[in-house]
Amino acid sequence: MKKQHVDAFRVRQGKAVRLKDWSTLAQPGYKSKDHYKTLLDEHSREMRALQNVLYADNRYALLLIFQAMDAAGKDGAIRHVMSGVNPQGCQVYSFKHPSPEELEHDFLWRVSRNLPERGRIGIFNRSYYEEVLIVRVHPEILRAQQLPDAPPGKDAVWQERYRSIAGLERHLHANGTRIVKFFLHLSKEEQRKRFLDRIDDPEKNWKFSAADVEERGYWDDYMQVYEACLGATSTPESPWYVVPADDKENARLIISQVVVETLKSMKLNYPKSSTERQRELQGIRRKLTKKGAWT
Repeated sequence: MKKQHVDAFRVRQGKAVRLKDWSTLAQPGYKSKDHYKTLLDEHSREMRALQNVLYADNRYALLLIFQAMDAAGKDGAIRHVMSGVNPQGCQVYSFKHPSPEELEHDFLWRVSRNLPERGRIGIFNRSYYEEVLIVRVHPEILRAQQLPDAPPGKDAVWQERYRSIAGLERHLHANGTRIVKFFLHLSKEEQRKRFLDRIDDPEKNWKFSAADVEERGYWDDYMQVYEACLGATSTPESPWYVVPADDKENARLIISQVVVETLKSMKLNYPKSSTERQRELQGIRRKLTKKGAWT
């Protein structure tokens, strides 16, 4: 899969987004199931090697953000794409409904506590973007956040939150955290099929909730707030990728390729040993190779 292929899914800064213009089903980057597995394995091997250098280099962190409608395949994408990396260097955090403590702080307060350390990969399964998505679709959530009077104007509160998010991401980028954001773009019809599959398959019943169908009733509202969010917060430093999600396998290949290319763009290197350090190591080596040494 070539670089220009994944770039086609990148949202350009300042460009208005109409999700109807973005396909939910792209030309697959694989020829068969076996070919898909081969490609994903190749990406996994590259990712694992780059993760080792990321840890040793210790200058950067990578934060991957996943947003989507229900049943779009976030969990599966995270599980399959990241299956080959060292779990010690990867941390996943799921943003759920804010706790009472979190509601006593600004909406970005809980973000910094869960950011990846330098040398590590962090994954947000949903994220602080929920504060301009579900909260915008359900304004009663905003009213429960005990905010002071909102700025004047119908959309002023959301524009202010976009600026806050952009400011946070600029700050993180300047301090070594590279951010890549994925919106898994699922069609309403494919979501219906996946809901039915969860109902019909006893092993998937646990995945389904009546609340999922209730949220489906707000589909058009969600598409509108996603369009506004993607257009307002995609930058060259912290881009959004609109990933066609009707084909789960193809979506995983696109995501894994973006992750590999992002890691490569960091120009990572293993730390170089100084002359003094080399002398020290050679001295230790001589002791270890001496007959009867340290046995």
